[in-house]
Amino acid sequence: MSAVDHHVAGEHHRTHRVGWLRAAVLGANDGIVSVASLVIGVAAATSSRTAVLTAAFASLVAGAMSMATGEYVSVSSQRDTEMADVRIERDALDANPMGEMRELAKIYEQRGVEPGLARLVAQQLMAHDELGAHMRDELGITDALAANPVQAAWTSALAFSTGALFPVIAVIVAPQGARIAATAATALFALLILGGLGARAGGAPWQRAAARVVLWSSAAMIVTYVVGRLVGATV
Repeated sequence: MSAVDHHVAGEHHRTHRVGWLRAAVLGANDGIVSVASLVIGVAAATSSRTAVLTAAFASLVAGAMSMATGEYVSVSSQRDTEMADVRIERDALDANPMGEMRELAKIYEQRGVEPGLARLVAQQLMAHDELGAHMRDELGITDALAANPVQAAWTSALAFSTGALFPVIAVIVAPQGARIAATAATALFALLILGGLGARAGGAPWQRAAARVVLWSSAAMIVTYVVGRLVGATV
């Protein structure tokens, strides 16, 4: 059943959002945490406004490009694996369609369908779209969940840049004495909102997601602050 069918039936499933939602949440979270942590670490080591701003903008650009490249390469590898499995399945269907039909019927039997009905369902689905039936029920590959490298790349880069703007703006606006505190507070607030929105979009409890992202992000900023202080004290 498609996402449209779910909507008509009054069921609002969110599985079709997995691809872009994962990349968007990961990218925005990484943008906030990476840039905020780096800014805090540099600000702890030096009071130079130029150094802090340079670090902020450099990390924004480098991080966005890194996220896009990493997601594209990773998802492309996943896509290549999926396509290889599809080619294998297409060859198997050409070589032994009856054997593949029995294999599909067996899958339905294992899910609780009566053997005669399972065979009938397999025959009808293969008559309609034999490769699609095997991709979906044997390989677990659907249009909604299929790997999309370009979508993952641009979503990650845009999300990273959007998230990174929060600590960048904070460090620009805040006075020197409050630079670290303002950056940390802004980042944690943005992460709290992001965690809640991501959980809501995915249909999960927002409290746990928000608490998780704030906890680990706080740890990252504390560690970089300590490192920055140590480096600043020894250089």
